[in-house]
Amino acid sequence: MTTAAQNPAPTAPPAARASAPVDPLRILLEGRAFFALIAIVIAFSMLSPVYFSTDNFLIMSSHVAIFGLLAIGMLLVILTGGIDLSVGSTLGLCGVVAGWLMQGVTLEGSGVILYPPVWVVVLATCALGAAVGAVNGLLIAFLKVPAFVATLGVMYVARGFALLLTNGLTFNELAGKPELGNTGFHWLGFDTLAGVPVGVWVLGAVAALGMLLLKRTPLGRWIYATGGNARAAELSGVPVRRTTMTVYMLSGVLAALAGLVLSSQLTSAGPTAGTTYELTAIAAVVVGGAALTGGRGTVGGTLLGAFVIGFLSDGLVIIGVSSYWQTVFTGAVIVLAVLLNSIQYGRRAPRKPAPPAAPAPTSPQTGTPA
Repeated sequence: MTTAAQNPAPTAPPAARASAPVDPLRILLEGRAFFALIAIVIAFSMLSPVYFSTDNFLIMSSHVAIFGLLAIGMLLVILTGGIDLSVGSTLGLCGVVAGWLMQGVTLEGSGVILYPPVWVVVLATCALGAAVGAVNGLLIAFLKVPAFVATLGVMYVARGFALLLTNGLTFNELAGKPELGNTGFHWLGFDTLAGVPVGVWVLGAVAALGMLLLKRTPLGRWIYATGGNARAAELSGVPVRRTTMTVYMLSGVLAALAGLVLSSQLTSAGPTAGTTYELTAIAAVVVGGAALTGGRGTVGGTLLGAFVIGFLSDGLVIIGVSSYWQTVFTGAVIVLAVLLNSIQYGRRAPRKPAPPAAPAPTSPQTGTPA
C-alpha cells in the first residue's frame, strides 16, 4: 500500500501559478519617454511632409548629440543627488578655447604662430572641462557647498572667462592649417561614417561607456549608493567624496565634448554658446525617468529623453513655431516630467496582510502553553 509520503501531491507548474496583474499605469510611466518619442514622430509626420525622412532624422540626431552628451554627464551627477548648472557655460568656455587654439597661438615678441594639431586641441579642451568639473567637485564634496549654489557660481565664472577671452566676439576661422597638421573641426560636425554623422557616433560611444560604467564597475555601484543614501553608503565603505568629485569631472569632460561638436557644426565658437543648455540637459534626464533626488535613472532612459527634447524642438522649427514658444514647451516638459516622476516613485505597492500567528503549543498534561 502506498502512502501520501511516498506519492506526494503534484504541484502546479510555474506557468500555472497565479501571476501578478499587469499594471497599465506602471507600464505607461516607465515607458513614457519611448511612448512620447513615438507620439512626437507621428504627430510631426502628419503636420509636415519633410519630417519623416532619413535625411531629416540624421540631421535631428546630430543636433541631439549635443544635448545627449550634456544629459549623460548630468545624469551621473543627478544619480548622486547633485545638480550641475555649469554645463552650458562649460560648453561655451571649452568651445571658445578650442576656437582660440585652432586660430593659432601667437608667441608675443617672436611673431611665431603655433597651430596645434586637432588631437592636441581636443585633449586640451577635455582637460579644461575636467578642471571646471573638479572645481565643482571640490566645492561640493570637500567644502560642503550646496550643489546648486556651487555650480551656479561656477556657471557665471566660466561664462565670464569665455567673454573675457573673446572680448565678446566670435571665432570664425576654425579651418586650421592643413599644411601644418591642423585640419580643423569640419570632420566632427559634418563628416559621416557609414552614412551616420560622426557626432552621433560619438554620442553612441559615450552612451555605451556610460552603461558599462553604471552596470559593470564599482564606480557605478558607488554612484547609485551615494544617491540612494550618502550617509549609509559612507558607513558601508563607499568613497562618497571621491565619487562625487569623479562625476562632476566626467560631467565637465562631456560638456567639453559637446562644445567641440557644437563648434564644429556651427564652424564658429562664440562665448554665448550653450546658454540655457543646462536646462535642456536636466529636462532630458528627467524625461528619461531619473529621480532628481538621486539613486534612480539609466543611460538608456536619458538618451530617449534627449531624443524627445531634440525631436520636439526641431519639429516645432520645421512647422514654423516661434522660438519663444519652444522655450515654453521645454519648460512645460520639465514640469510634466517631474510630476510624472513624483507619481511613479510616490506609488507604493500594497502591503500583504501578515499571516496569523500560530498558536503556542500546549502541554497535554496541564493544558498550559509549553
